[in-house]
Amino acid sequence: MNDNQGEVRLDLSSDTAQGKFTNFALISHTANEFVFDFAFSLPGQPSQVVSRVITSPRHAKAFLQALAENIRRYEASFGEIQEVAVREPGSRTQTN
Repeated sequence: MNDNQGEVRLDLSSDTAQGKFTNFALISHTANEFVFDFAFSLPGQPSQVVSRVITSPRHAKAFLQALAENIRRYEASFGEIQEVAVREPGSRTQTN
C-alpha cells in the first residue's frame, strides 16, 4: 500500500501560483456542466472576468461540500464570517 495514497500533488506555473483577486462570481449551468465566472468588479465599471471554471455537476457538488467544510473549519478558528447582501448583475449595490 502506498503511504501517499490520497495525497494530491499539484504543479503550478508561476502565473497561476500568483492567483487572481475576485470579488464577484456568476454561476450558470446546463444539464451537463456548471460554469463559474469569477470577476473583479468596481462600482460604475463593467465587471472583468478573471477566471472561468467549467466542471461537471458531480464535481460542482463535491466542490460545494468541500467549500462548506472549509468554511466550517475557518469559522471554528477565526469566528463567524459576516454575510453580505448578494448583488445582482447590473445592480449598483456595493458589497465588500
